[in-house]
Amino acid sequence: MLSVPDAGRPTAAIEATLWARGLRRVAGVDEVGRGCVAGPVVAAACILPPGLEDIPGVRDSKTLSGRQRERLAAEIRRVAIAVGIGAASHREVDRLNVRVASALAMQRALARLGAWDHVLYDGHPLPELDPERATAVVKGDATCLSIACASILAKVVRDHLMARLARRHPEYGWDRNAGYGTEEHLAALRRAGPTPHHRRTFAPVRELLAGQLLEPR
Repeated sequence: MLSVPDAGRPTAAIEATLWARGLRRVAGVDEVGRGCVAGPVVAAACILPPGLEDIPGVRDSKTLSGRQRERLAAEIRRVAIAVGIGAASHREVDRLNVRVASALAMQRALARLGAWDHVLYDGHPLPELDPERATAVVKGDATCLSIACASILAKVVRDHLMARLARRHPEYGWDRNAGYGTEEHLAALRRAGPTPHHRRTFAPVRELLAGQLLEPR
């Protein structure tokens, strides 16, 4: 596990050390949606060309506007050697727990890349990823270029998915909150109850189903 100081924007410094060792297909991986009470976890994997130093504007996806993420996602796809997207459904989150489901989404994203030599991923070590071929990077989405790119791609894909689901369930505001537990979302949950896309094991939904938060109709 690497801990990289936050330099204000992500760089390809870690990738460069791996490229110098002859590992040419270095994949950055990140996931989004772990803290949501509805919808899947979505992961993206991204292999950048060896020697690439920067993609202007790329940084932690949480610090970007939706319009900025859309523009950057298109540029990342144009520049990248390969991109893979994977997901774990809300049912898998409930059945496996969110950590295991997140690792599963990452594994599915990597499977869609084709061949890869080494993986860099955000956060702490995951037992599901071989430590000989994968490195956890603390704050990787803010400091490591390929992870930041993966974060943007995953966020854009998941936001599009939640916006489509919002057309079927408009009262929850998923086109605005992406399934996170905002006050708007939780108020709608108390008023209208859970949809088939809500995570039953997450506290707001679990407590509602137990009858603790029901409001009179």
